[in-house]
Amino acid sequence: KTLLLFCAIVATLVANAVEPSGTLPVVYITTQNKAEITSTENYINATFYIDAKSSGYASLGSVTSQTAMKIRGRGQSSWNNYDKKPYRFKLTIGTQLLGMSKSKNFALMAYADDTHAFLRATTGYKVSQLMNLAYTPDRRPVELVLNGDYKGLYFLTETVRIDKDRVPIVKQDDNATDASIISGGWLLEIDNAEATEQVIITEGNGSLARFTYKDPEALSASQTNYLMGQLKGMDNAIYSSDKNSTTWQDYIDIDTLARYYIVQEVLDNTEAFYGSTYLYKDRGTTSNWNFGPVWDFGNALRRSEQKFFYQDSPFAPQIWIGEIAKFPAFQAKVKELWTNFYNNQYPTISTYIDNFIASIKSAASCDAQRWPSYGTSDAVTDASAWKTLLDARTKWLNEQWTGTGIEAIELNENTPIEYYNLQGIKISNPSNGIFIKVQGNKATKIQL
Repeated sequence: KTLLLFCAIVATLVANAVEPSGTLPVVYITTQNKAEITSTENYINATFYIDAKSSGYASLGSVTSQTAMKIRGRGQSSWNNYDKKPYRFKLTIGTQLLGMSKSKNFALMAYADDTHAFLRATTGYKVSQLMNLAYTPDRRPVELVLNGDYKGLYFLTETVRIDKDRVPIVKQDDNATDASIISGGWLLEIDNAEATEQVIITEGNGSLARFTYKDPEALSASQTNYLMGQLKGMDNAIYSSDKNSTTWQDYIDIDTLARYYIVQEVLDNTEAFYGSTYLYKDRGTTSNWNFGPVWDFGNALRRSEQKFFYQDSPFAPQIWIGEIAKFPAFQAKVKELWTNFYNNQYPTISTYIDNFIASIKSAASCDAQRWPSYGTSDAVTDASAWKTLLDARTKWLNEQWTGTGIEAIELNENTPIEYYNLQGIKISNPSNGIFIKVQGNKATKIQL
């Protein structure tokens, strides 16, 4: 027991002896009376300053001139399962931090579960930008010192909220009743856990679908009725037996959904449409629901087999997406956007990853010393492995969306006629649309 205690003390002293690499901006935070941050609900008072080092961004304050803030923990599994904790903080006035848009609200993301050189979220956010989603949260790699203790490599990140520089829609008041107001200013999250600020519907397949309303935060009866009507209307339209129907597009913007969907497929984000999936709606009776912005990629590219992310996902139920994927109009929109992305945008990602790794590798090494159980000690090697996974994923997707998607099926002349949709998924009783007919060892596209 004495030896174990000694080893634990030595490990703590070694961890606490690690210093920032000095290659990234350093965020220094001191809580009031150096109190521990123990809650993901309750903020505590603190002060901070940022030494931008040689990043090219402006520093904020100094050790003798610090800015007031309130800080708390954030997340669920990322908070409960790791000693390296993520945080959320808010300022008293909107402030521009490291070149990001002026705001009061930011997060410090730890990504302690990312075993690929902090590239899961980094790549997901970059693909979102390349897919031209209306808003992708901005972020900066930094090093964090909390109450004098070096906490490692973090990502100072814009939080998802309605604002002219974030989710760009008109904000709706809490407890509003005016019909012209409650038609928009909605920010929701598809959620997998119970929350107070939540409405629940039964999806067309019998599963419960939870939607946490982020804005407005308190609903009047009129707002609740409107929101439930919208969600049930979407669900009914999505589960229509006629997959040539366009009624669902009266609710959902197909272009934005397809762009958001492609981002999740590139990352094989099996948790998408299960949790941390946002959708929003602006004011007006003709305004549709848009999916985005992106947020959580903690489960990206973790499978060894290639499937669409909603197929055999370890997370269930995934809301709507498996049913939406059956609509030929959605498939066509995905293919249209994919061709441009794969040919023109995707080739730029390799250089982007290389530049990112060059900027963080020293800080990642310090982070690994601080957190030896799950740090990234060799960012260059881990990044190379990540790029191999990413290239294999995008190659497979390209085969599905530009070829038949069934090249790997071995057939003989006695094989009966089979039909597949354009994603390579076998179907029965095809209705009007474009399909793949397989007979013997031949596969052809047909119009019914």
